[in-house]
Amino acid sequence: MQISPPFGYKEVVPFLKTQKVRLPAPGQFPEFVLRGNAIPISLAEYQAASRDYPIVFTSGDDGRTFATVAVLGISAAENLFYTAGAWAPGVYIPAYARRYPFCMAKVSVNRVERADRLICVEKSFIDDGGESMFDGKGVPSAKWTEVERLLSEYEADLERGREMCSILADYGLLEPFSMQAKLKGQENAPMQVTGMHRVAEKKLGNLNAAQIKNLMRKGILPRIYMHLMSLENFGRLLERKAARQAAA
Repeated sequence: MQISPPFGYKEVVPFLKTQKVRLPAPGQFPEFVLRGNAIPISLAEYQAASRDYPIVFTSGDDGRTFATVAVLGISAAENLFYTAGAWAPGVYIPAYARRYPFCMAKVSVNRVERADRLICVEKSFIDDGGESMFDGKGVPSAKWTEVERLLSEYEADLERGREMCSILADYGLLEPFSMQAKLKGQENAPMQVTGMHRVAEKKLGNLNAAQIKNLMRKGILPRIYMHLMSLENFGRLLERKAARQAAA
């Protein structure tokens, strides 16, 4: 059996009821969140995430498949929403960061990927001095009930997000774009963010009635407009970066 850890995780193992886990302290997030300029989001997170972050589409296989991410920074290894040991007040924290160190991982048996996912935990967080998620009789704690609900609901929603991305690509709606900008008063080379895709709004008018109906039926059409409106948040990112540099 081979377990494929999700993006950012190092080594995950199946979670057992008998294991104790060292849970992150409030405001503590994994290194890949603190040093990453983008984080995956699911379909249900669009509305909350679009208020704070630019939402874009990315592909790791030359456009064969796409995923939705919230952009956290302008430069590589930059999260402009985390400073002084805390996430920015009042800003939505994506579930991908909140579920750590747990996850739902892909499992392959004899090199064949199984359809179901396995609840796993980052191996380095298994600690005899950590917190028990189940009591001696196997009854889950309130904390574990909350974590398990987050994991199952989030994984199901990620699948719906993958379906949405597949439909957008199939309809030819995604186009590559980049963002280039300079901070005020700085003469250095402009900053550039690449590798992103967005919905080409003009192409929506080329869809037929059945395609439009499908986008509406699956709840994709409103998320297209949430995504397009969220691109205005690149301006907010620049403001955050300028404020951070001014305070340095």
